[in-house]
Amino acid sequence: MERKRWQLMVGASLVVLSAVFYILHYVIFRDAHHIVIYLLGDIAFVFIEVLLVTLIIHELLNQRDKQARFEKLNMVIGIFFSELGTKLLKLLSARDPDLEKITGEFLVKDGWSEKNASRLGEQFNRYNYGLEIRYVDLDQLKALLRDKKDFLLRLLENPSLLEHEPFTDVLRAVFHLAEELDYREDFERLPKSDRTHLAGDMKRVYRVLAHQWLLYMGYLKNNHPYLFSLAIRINPFDQNASPIVKEFE
Repeated sequence: MERKRWQLMVGASLVVLSAVFYILHYVIFRDAHHIVIYLLGDIAFVFIEVLLVTLIIHELLNQRDKQARFEKLNMVIGIFFSELGTKLLKLLSARDPDLEKITGEFLVKDGWSEKNASRLGEQFNRYNYGLEIRYVDLDQLKALLRDKKDFLLRLLENPSLLEHEPFTDVLRAVFHLAEELDYREDFERLPKSDRTHLAGDMKRVYRVLAHQWLLYMGYLKNNHPYLFSLAIRINPFDQNASPIVKEFE
């Protein structure tokens, strides 16, 4: 209310000052015709000014601001994959019984294009993301997530991430899995029903993490080729991936 009252007072003051100066102009020059001409001209230009300032300049500034936020967001996503995402995706994909059948299709290479990205996105959407939980080292997974718990909490506190729903879903799924594992002490004695429940949580993480990884690869390809080069050399879907740059034979 105080702010609105202040705005009204400033607005009324400006209108009064404008009227005072128009009256002063008439008192000095006695030329109402001149005042009306310039008054109408100024009013006519207001609409052009609104177009330039509100619709064009404001939109350009807004787009630049969105691009800056987008860059910062992807920087955070990159840190997430460096710290946890790539390791977690590699650990889960290694226990995917169907991965060997489609590994070649899931590989991202230097010549990757928008067409490849679209095709790969369709494959990611159709894929089942099956996991054999009996082959997953739950203690190793629990230790990995527990070690990064503070890191995940700091990411969840970042307000800019609220604008990126897919990545928020990734963090929520990963944090939930970390909590589920943290509450269990002896994985060897879990009943089949509970292992099935954990398998569902891991499958959820596997799916959303894979989709986010693909989106991030597209961003790196278009904006940071040198980061993209490393990312494809440590492809988490390729169990034989190596960061070592090798000569082509």
